Order: sequence, then structure tokens, then C-alpha cells
Amino acid sequence: MPTMPDLKEVALPELSNDEISRYSRHLILPEVGFEGQQKLKAAKVLCVGTGGLGAPLAYYLAAAGIGTLGLVDFDVVDASNLQRQIIHSTSTVGQLKVDSAEKKLKDLNPYMNVVKHNVMLRSDNALEIFKDYDIIADGTDNFQTRYLVNDACVLLNKPNAYGSIFRFEGQASVFATEEGPCYRCLYPEPPPPGLVPSCAEGGVLGILPGLVGVIQATEVIKLILGIGEPLVGRLLLVDSLSMSFRTLKLRKNPKCPMCGTHEIKELIDYDQFCGIAPPTTTGPLEVAQHAAVGNVAVQDGIPQITVEELKAKRDRGDDFVLIDVREPHEYRIANLGAPLYPLGEIGSKLGELAQYKDKEVLLHCRSGARSQKAALELKAAGFSNVKNVAGGILAWAEKIDPTMPKY
Repeated sequence: MPTMPDLKEVALPELSNDEISRYSRHLILPEVGFEGQQKLKAAKVLCVGTGGLGAPLAYYLAAAGIGTLGLVDFDVVDASNLQRQIIHSTSTVGQLKVDSAEKKLKDLNPYMNVVKHNVMLRSDNALEIFKDYDIIADGTDNFQTRYLVNDACVLLNKPNAYGSIFRFEGQASVFATEEGPCYRCLYPEPPPPGLVPSCAEGGVLGILPGLVGVIQATEVIKLILGIGEPLVGRLLLVDSLSMSFRTLKLRKNPKCPMCGTHEIKELIDYDQFCGIAPPTTTGPLEVAQHAAVGNVAVQDGIPQITVEELKAKRDRGDDFVLIDVREPHEYRIANLGAPLYPLGEIGSKLGELAQYKDKEVLLHCRSGARSQKAALELKAAGFSNVKNVAGGILAWAEKIDPTMPKY
């Protein structure tokens, strides 16, 4: 079994009569019993993220009687979250996710303690946040934070109950134990930036986070109780379309710089490690114009324009071409009337697009990520005046046309 705090050496908390009644189905399980429920009450678990994975993960851990549940999240609840993030609700849209989650968790189980960390997890705060918890459960959705969580867990000798989801598939494992590999053993290098779309760009079946999040919660409880066979040295692959589960054996890499050679002795710059460099700013446009959508005037050599600037160009009747690089099913949800050239087809449509080589070409997608990639592709193909619409159609719906649906 993975190394866990020896709860036998700790004075286990008493269970009230109400708690005994609440957890009675646990208490009659020989593998859990009275002492096991006391261990759950004594345990401190940190959920990194209260989104798709964090929602069912935290909810079931609270129901199981985890005594202290930490929540790390800096986001607010959006209506688009509710298709899968069951810990939040329509009444909490616009609230901080940690506040929304605390309300639901305390309503489910008033006998637990919720610790809220309303911050973005970073290299300068991760170790301080993690140090007071027994187990870290990673419910994040980006590679920078996954590597950050992994490295902090290895440095602090904390088990990492890992999960990830995309479209119809998911993964789960337990990393950063003394006996097994860490996340870097499985993925020594991050994928190139933009190669793997986020759930916001690629979509996710709403029930999938429930499947994987509950698996993570199960692993956390097994680690605390010291029962069963945790997913240490194993990667569970979930395919919700075929409803199939496969397990791959993982080996600890003796040359892993984190858990093998231990040459990494402190947390690093994970944006830089994942190739996500801060964009440079040039030209006369004010950075403040773009701050609302998280962009600047020029990014990786591609000029960025705001949706306000796009509207002004349309109103003036400027001579430019607007191209939509989303997928056909997205176009049917909302569009600006621009011709559709999905990002994956840009390369095969260069001949058709050649007529615009010397014109001003503006590209847009849902949020600006895919259109930035398309702009780079067109620039490499010789297009002389390509620009990206920062924020995409989401920014248009937010700032120009509030009647447009957002997805």
C-alpha cells in the first residue's frame, strides 16, 4: 500500500450518535467499520479544482465523511458549467466556485470542515497550500497545473489521486507515491501548446466527469482506509461510448527528474515548461483594450483585434475578409455570417483561400485559440495581412450582441 500518515498514532476523533446513524452503511462493512470511519473523519483531502472532476469528487468525499475537505479554485460559476459540474446550481451562477461548492457540501454534510483557497494554484503557493493535507486530488484541466500538482506532491510526499477527461474518454491513476510512478513518468514532456484542445474547445460528455470523479473519490477513500488495490502503477482508461475500462501498467522511471533522480528540487515555471510564453506587445493599441479577453496587440507575431474593433470595421465598410474556423455544429449554434473553414481543413483549402492572400484576413473561432493557430498557418503560407479576433464569438456575444447564445 502507498505511504499514508499513520492514523493509528493519531487520536482518532469520536463519532456522535448522529454521525453513527449517518455512516451506518459504512460501519457495518468490515473493511471500514467504526475505526475506518474515524480515519475518514480525521483525514484532510485537498481537491484542486471544483469543476467537472472536482464537483463529483468533492461531493462524494463529503458524503463519505471526510473530516476536512480543501477546495482550490479561483473561478466563478457560469451557466455553461451546470451541464456537468453538479456541485453548483442555477442559483449560484456568478458566485465564486469555492463558495458555491461550500454551500452544497455543508448542506449535504454539516459534520465536515470545508477550507476554501480562492486562489490560482501557482509555484509560489502550492507547497504552502498542500502541506496541511494528507492526499491531493487533481481535478484540473490543463497541463501546467497537472505538472505543478505532481511536482508539489512528490516534493511533499503526498499521494496524488489523478483524473483527466476529454470528450468521451477519461483517465485515472494514483501518482507520487513512494512505490509507484509520478505523472512525469507517464508524460515526461508536455504536448506542444494548442495540440490538445481544452474541454471548452473540444467539448465533454456531461456524465463523463461523474464517472472519473467518482473513481478518484474511490481511490482517495481506499488510500485513507488502507484497503483494496489503489491505482498505483496503473492507468485506468475510461471510454464512455463503448462503456469499456482498460488498465495499463505503469513503471516508475528511474531517470525521471522528479521522482527518480530527484534533480528537480523545487517548483518551476510551469507555463514556460509547457511552452506557454507570455505574449509580447507592440504597436499603438493599448494593452487595456485587450485585457478583458486576456490578449494583447500582437501574439506570436499575429496582430490581435478586439470584437469592438471588428464591429467598427464592419460599420465603416472596411475592405477585409472575415473567416470562421470553428466546426459546422458550432456554426449552427451561433455565427457572424462569415464563411466557414474549419481549422483542420485550412491546409487542404489553401488553394481556395489564395484569393485572399493580399487582403486583410480576420479569423475568429469560439474564444480565439483555434483562430490564432489558423492565423499562424496562413501566415506561414504567405498571407501578408492576417489578424486574430481576440476572444472570438464568445467576446462578440458578451460585448456586442448579448442576444447571441454562448456555448
